[in-house]
Amino acid sequence: MDLSAINPVLLIASLMVAATPLLLAAIGELVVEKSGVLNLGVEGMMIVGAIAGFAFSVETGSPLLGVIGAAICGALLSLLFAFLTQFALANQVASGLALTLFGLGLSALMGQSYVGVRPPAMPRLDLPVLSDLPVVGPILFSHDPILYFGIALTAVVWAVLKFSRIGLILRAVGENHDAAHALGYHVVRVRILAIMFGGACAGLGGAYISLIRVPQWTEGMTAGIGWIALALVVFASWKPWRVLLGAYLFGGINVLQLNLQAAGVAIPVEYLAMSPYLITILVLVIMSADKSGAPASLGRIFHASQ
Repeated sequence: MDLSAINPVLLIASLMVAATPLLLAAIGELVVEKSGVLNLGVEGMMIVGAIAGFAFSVETGSPLLGVIGAAICGALLSLLFAFLTQFALANQVASGLALTLFGLGLSALMGQSYVGVRPPAMPRLDLPVLSDLPVVGPILFSHDPILYFGIALTAVVWAVLKFSRIGLILRAVGENHDAAHALGYHVVRVRILAIMFGGACAGLGGAYISLIRVPQWTEGMTAGIGWIALALVVFASWKPWRVLLGAYLFGGINVLQLNLQAAGVAIPVEYLAMSPYLITILVLVIMSADKSGAPASLGRIFHASQ
């Protein structure tokens, strides 16, 4: 065992990269749930975003077009869930699970010809002078633009939900859709837009995995991150900044267990591999007593004639 082999600067920088796909997926799902909709299809949308972003990037030679294509595909796939739950009035839990299974199967089919292919690299956003600073530079100022976009998106979502009319309408629909409808708000339209936003964020998070974090395509490579994103929204009590902290907590634990394995820590690999999920479950249990942030209409079907 050689713990001196673990570089704390690289550890923290890797933590931020590991947290980004989880942050993107969770912040999108937070907006969806704020509108009163429970979408369990995050994993399916992420894996479709992963292969879509990978395919667009390889075929066009542009990682930027890849992440844009992934966001669009994630939003389009979410429309299937929106149709089932907002027009066909299907059960949201069953529809979300079906979306995940559909996404896993579709991505496996689409990705057959991309196994072993290397995508073009996403350039880093090195900031002059700042990126050359010792310790702080590699941690904060030498990352890809999508990582910074995820942090900025969290701030924007927080500001919109807290201070804007759009956020007020979204929260009103999520808290009491009948009252919002009586006030003249188009509940179904608001929820469809929220679902599409969540789908785009999930697709972007999936593309981040296949293009930046693990630049290759492997079937099932999201490995449950979509499910962790769902749990993270509950852990954060539906608050954007808590989502950010929770994503970094999980990302840090995940990166730390990989570094401990590389350092030869005498703990069975299986225990280290499952530690992020065990700690996530433990945190969820501790936080489950605080349900004050849950939208009152979460998971309830709305019909304008009711």
